Amino acid sequence: MKLIHLSDLHLGKRVNEFSMLEDQQYILTEILRIMDQEQPDGVLIAGDIYDKSVPSAEAVALLDDFLVRLAKRKLQVFLISGNHDSPERMAFGGRLMEGSGIHLAPVYHGKVAPLTLTDQYGPVNLYLLPFVKPAHVRRWFPEREIASYTDALAVAIEAMEVDPGARNVLVTHQFVTGAARCDSEEISVGGTDNVDVSVFAPFDYVALGHIHGPQQVGRETVRYCGTPLKYSFSEAKQQKSVTVVELEEKGVVSVRTVPLTPMRDLVELRGTYEELTFRGFYDGTSYPRDYVHITLTDEEDIPDAVSKLRIIYPNLMKLDYDNKRTRAGIVLEGAEDVQQKSPLELLEEFYEKQNGQTMGEEQRAFARGLMEQIWEENRV
Repeated sequence: MKLIHLSDLHLGKRVNEFSMLEDQQYILTEILRIMDQEQPDGVLIAGDIYDKSVPSAEAVALLDDFLVRLAKRKLQVFLISGNHDSPERMAFGGRLMEGSGIHLAPVYHGKVAPLTLTDQYGPVNLYLLPFVKPAHVRRWFPEREIASYTDALAVAIEAMEVDPGARNVLVTHQFVTGAARCDSEEISVGGTDNVDVSVFAPFDYVALGHIHGPQQVGRETVRYCGTPLKYSFSEAKQQKSVTVVELEEKGVVSVRTVPLTPMRDLVELRGTYEELTFRGFYDGTSYPRDYVHITLTDEEDIPDAVSKLRIIYPNLMKLDYDNKRTRAGIVLEGAEDVQQKSPLELLEEFYEKQNGQTMGEEQRAFARGLMEQIWEENRV
């Protein structure tokens, strides 16, 4: 049994105010190309389909197109809602879509019945558990003590009555303790959303969503496939991929990844303004079309740097400086001796703290002349 594991599409997402819709459309086509090569028996999509619970019309159209293209390939698709999705909206039309092989997890109601696929080794039971909070599970099991996310998942899984002798796969969307986070994820205060990996013991493979970096947690077969695209610069060095899972007889599971190449990468560039605008630096690279975060190391700010850099890097998302001033942090002293200093002396002190160097004679003369001009005008 071969399964493709996806999650966290975040359709409709904007990164630093740049719409990712075109990039998402491109990467979904790449994923379909991989499916044509791999010929899986099923596709698991582990939540956060949309970036917002009320998605844009464009995002809805993009998902619709993707599901239609999957259905045309006669693939069995198993999809759950994540914490960014509205479970009611994601479940809409689920019974109708089953006829086309698209299985949408219903809103959690205390019971999760398995869906079954069969191969030469027998049945594989797939359980679809959307993102749940302790309150969601507590509603259906009021007699149980459910104080944490681990308690909630343990009770929900126990109620599934999983057959330990069968091959079982769980698709869910939670934060499992020990997973490495990225800046583009929602983080709960104090780690209250943590789920202990031990609750997943009955399953041969656990297809997780929520964490954006591809990784296993605890064991190889409890896995986050990660986002198909980079959604923050903390992910700049990650290789995004599609996870391919193959189940043979009970207890034999292999996991591998197929790398994804985006239309535009997220990259971080660092250097002086002169270095980064030198044609030899960017010529022949993908930087001019990529989404870039630039860190300038010039000691003095470049006037209108963003506009100038966007001539070469039109998808500049973020600009920072790293120099003596930014590393030291600007801490201005108290004003107890201000009365004893001239305006020029105060300006010189401010300039030095701001720029990490003293004013030159030409700058000093310019400042003195400007001050004298202001004073003369005020006398009139």
